[in-house]
Amino acid sequence: MLKLYFCIMKTGALTVTRDGSHTLYNERAGEHYHSTFGAIQESKHIFIQAGLSAYQSVTEKLQVLEIGFGTGLNALLTLLWAEKNHQKIKYCGVEAFPLPDVVIKQLNYPELLHVDRALFEKMHQAKAPVWVSSFFEMQLLPVSFQEYEAPLNHFHVIYFDAFSPESQPEMWTEEGFLKLYKTLVPQGILVTYSCKGSVKRALKAAGFQIEKLPGPPGKREFLRAVAKK
Repeated sequence: MLKLYFCIMKTGALTVTRDGSHTLYNERAGEHYHSTFGAIQESKHIFIQAGLSAYQSVTEKLQVLEIGFGTGLNALLTLLWAEKNHQKIKYCGVEAFPLPDVVIKQLNYPELLHVDRALFEKMHQAKAPVWVSSFFEMQLLPVSFQEYEAPLNHFHVIYFDAFSPESQPEMWTEEGFLKLYKTLVPQGILVTYSCKGSVKRALKAAGFQIEKLPGPPGKREFLRAVAKK
């Protein structure tokens, strides 16, 4: 089945972005996985600073969900944040089309972020929950967003990192965001790079309170949404 996924979601050659980190071009979506203005820079700005670091409530273990695990960059940055802040995190990545090992081994994030490459590759192989480090437990689910059965009132932070609404309109619906609203705890946070009008309307219809934030280089704005329950 995974071989079929690889066939459907063909990836092109690695691209070096402006901050020196890699991204990949997805032929089916017609888009890169990360900003060509800087992959690491974008992920830190949107998902770590505006999402993970913005969640203020004290909890023994933060539950983080990523829709669109992709290259694993957001997860790796989350692991580093967990280690730095001595905060235990349980991370769930949902990815219908996991990358093949041959591609994962070429990504330069471990070298740039000074992380053991074996640890990064272990994250991509975590089909069952596994403690990748003393502060970071994760599981990678090779299922579609639509197939994923989200638990109620469970996650504190969600990274919504699907391809754009133009490429994957089925991912950016009111129904999908309602599913995510229900899986967040009260005051839970969802962050996404998109600031399109249809996305804002779908998030509001699902119950989120949204705010536009200044984007990283190459992007004017992005969205943070809070589950006001």
